Amino acid sequence: MAPPPRTPPAGRPAPELPPTHTALICVALPGLVISGQPGQLAGRGLEGFYRGGRRLLSRCQVRVAGREPLPVQARMTGADSARFVGTLRASPAAGPDPDVVVERTRHADGTERITLRNAALRPLRLPVEIALGTDLAELAAIAAGAAAPELPASVHDSGLRWATADAAACVTAAPPPSDALASAGLLRWELDLPPAGTATVELRVRPEGAGPLRPAGHAATSPLGPARAAGDDPRVALLLHSAVADLQALLLRDPAHPSDTYLAAGAPWRCGMAPAEALAAARMTLPLGTRLAAGTLRTLARTQLRGPGPRAGMIPGSRRDAGPHLPPSCTGTEATLLFPVVLAEARRWGLPEQETQELLPAAERCLRTTVGDGTYVHDPHPGSPARCETQAHAYRAALIGADLLDAYDRPGATELHQWAQTLRTAFRADFWVEDRGGGRPAAALASDGRPVPHLSATAVHLLDTGLLGGGRMAPGLLDKVHTEHLARLLGTPAMDAGWGLRGLGAKEAAHNPFGHRTGAVRVQETALAVAGLAAAGYEKEAANLLKGLLEAAEHFGHRLPEMFAGEQRSAGAAPLPHPAACRPAATAAASVVLLLTALAGIRPDVPARTVTLRPVRSAPLGELNLSGIRVAGAPFAVRISRLGLAMVEEAADGLQLGS
Repeated sequence: MAPPPRTPPAGRPAPELPPTHTALICVALPGLVISGQPGQLAGRGLEGFYRGGRRLLSRCQVRVAGREPLPVQARMTGADSARFVGTLRASPAAGPDPDVVVERTRHADGTERITLRNAALRPLRLPVEIALGTDLAELAAIAAGAAAPELPASVHDSGLRWATADAAACVTAAPPPSDALASAGLLRWELDLPPAGTATVELRVRPEGAGPLRPAGHAATSPLGPARAAGDDPRVALLLHSAVADLQALLLRDPAHPSDTYLAAGAPWRCGMAPAEALAAARMTLPLGTRLAAGTLRTLARTQLRGPGPRAGMIPGSRRDAGPHLPPSCTGTEATLLFPVVLAEARRWGLPEQETQELLPAAERCLRTTVGDGTYVHDPHPGSPARCETQAHAYRAALIGADLLDAYDRPGATELHQWAQTLRTAFRADFWVEDRGGGRPAAALASDGRPVPHLSATAVHLLDTGLLGGGRMAPGLLDKVHTEHLARLLGTPAMDAGWGLRGLGAKEAAHNPFGHRTGAVRVQETALAVAGLAAAGYEKEAANLLKGLLEAAEHFGHRLPEMFAGEQRSAGAAPLPHPAACRPAATAAASVVLLLTALAGIRPDVPARTVTLRPVRSAPLGELNLSGIRVAGAPFAVRISRLGLAMVEEAADGLQLGS
């Protein structure tokens, strides 16, 4: 995983992160390839083939008859592949039309196929050379602007090799080149192409001694079901297809326990475990099956802090910037509170009883560590504020956790219910900030008890209450009046940018439409708002946010980034990309699954052998068909009519429709 550059000394500007918004990023972790629009890898910025966070090849430039092809098109052909097309005129007699087409298909597994096609009426003999180079740099060093110069190459097998004291990589070519010049990093061929004929060179980029890349998301081993969508709005099918492909591409295996998989946070910056994001994404993807949630929970349970001390039982996590109004938050607190919720909800979706019981002790430790000690839950740092979203996470964990403990006759449920009631009473008194407009939830209470009154998208976590048995949603921290007011606030232009929910209201001090937490539209928060508003009955506000996000997705090729700028939408405009956003991102891709599941209102209770359907009655996207969903480990399909009525079309044997 590549962390962001360190904070520079005072007075020195921060290094500029290489932009990603114009890059074509192919992912099949631990493989990654980042390309610019022209297709030539020139060693600039982040360009290159990576495996495990190390750049194995930074430069791959093709020249035909001494010239570079003219770029014509660059596009993604899948989450893990991209296609580049260029043309050139090989002879003066060709006239204005190109007579050679060069197609390059690049894969995250470390392969590239370069195909030349003769479009002329006569045979062509073409000298082809490929210039290769690398620095074997770590992605973190490249992001910090500290990449090393290119290394000298040596001839190796049918290609070239580069090495440092701790790493080596090689590129092999098929067919073997007619000439290899290590000093210049060149491979050369003389290719004969008859009229309409083709010739192909395939390059394979690997760490020395490593075998072919075997991504965890390979179809035969993936823990994710092949969900599909169809209906009146053709965008949902494209969006779900891209989302599932991105989730497959971001899967990683626990090296010590290869059967356990989890999602990396996103490419290119966060290609490793981020506990809070991994749990949030696993929770949102429960409709694709429970295996991912189980693998994520087992992996994180092995990291749980043990022994005496106030942090025993916590899932470790890094600190996350929270903007200028609040200090950085501890993602370990969020992960610890999410753990029992993901386990309990995975059980509702069909996680086998034995696996649930094996993970139950870790969930109990999470609940003991963070819930019940004092009225509010704080980050484990001196003077930390009581954050609004943390209280929402803690309240949900207490209620859902108590329900889980009751199901297995484990002690502690009564105490959790009592603590949750105390928190709810205190929260309603302390966190609601009255104003002329009817008030708002405070973003936090400072260490001295004063509310931090700015309105931020983190308030959507108050609507994310969690799933109980019988298709019931748990009650929230807010009462009905305050929930209604929050729904109205989220629907105002100050929060709804027209493309999604801003991270910080446009009227708030320090609002920045490109700010990670101060104004950018974060896809996960928008999806949580849609799901929460729909569940609470505020369908108009939910539909507006949903439609805005769908329209934004069109501009991103139906592959949503983790965030984009929160500029106000206007006629004929397009959302502005964030130059440092991960794309693909696990929470953004998983949010698509959450959105469609919320539209259909699928609420399973597998222990009771029931599934309840509460579709959005206004059917904002018209008819919607979802198939390939997994409930109780079996395929589940549902159709929502234009009248907002739900009909189950496929389900596990013995699964009954709840009331």
